[in-house]
Amino acid sequence: MNHTIKKFFQNTRRPEGYGGKIMVFVMNRGHAPLSKWGFTYLSPRKDDSVLDIGCGGGANIAKLLKKCADGTVTGIDYSQVSVDKAAFINRKAVAAGRCIIVRGSVSDLPFEDDTFNLVTAFETVYFWPDIVDSFRNVYRVLKNDGTFFICNETDGQNKNDQRWTDIIDGFTIYTADQLAAYLREAGFSETVIAGNGDKHWVCVMAKKKGTIHI
Repeated sequence: MNHTIKKFFQNTRRPEGYGGKIMVFVMNRGHAPLSKWGFTYLSPRKDDSVLDIGCGGGANIAKLLKKCADGTVTGIDYSQVSVDKAAFINRKAVAAGRCIIVRGSVSDLPFEDDTFNLVTAFETVYFWPDIVDSFRNVYRVLKNDGTFFICNETDGQNKNDQRWTDIIDGFTIYTADQLAAYLREAGFSETVIAGNGDKHWVCVMAKKKGTIHI
């Protein structure tokens, strides 16, 4: 593969510079169908406090703000390009104090224990270092009876998707069963898997105590 093209695709992991700005725009558009499908499994309360990890360009934050009209939504991403874009798209909610966008990593979440009712991760766990430890960090910031929601565009069953592990540095594809096992290892009490077999999309929901209702 052309070196320039491969370098551009590294922006899926950490958008940087002009190429990163293009990638954030592309991801907001390109991931919209997956996001729409994933949101059919999300039913947060209007006053929930939500954290979106790997928030990218902030498109999912905008959707979460609509669902949690009386709540708050925090986005975190380790790309400054993504943080800037997410803050711009959701600038009215930021100004109103209903939305906060911060730069940071799942490896060191800058939040107190038991802070959020819901944590979401759309198209991002592929890049998380030490995934079990990352899941433990999510567990820590969730409130009891809180839900962790993962939504991926590949369920690990489509061999064609493996090409991305060669193109994108640090990209790891997980099956739904692997994610569920790692979540249980991290302390989550229950996991539920939902999939779209035709497209190989997958959602994995995990509970910090309590029972999942979908």
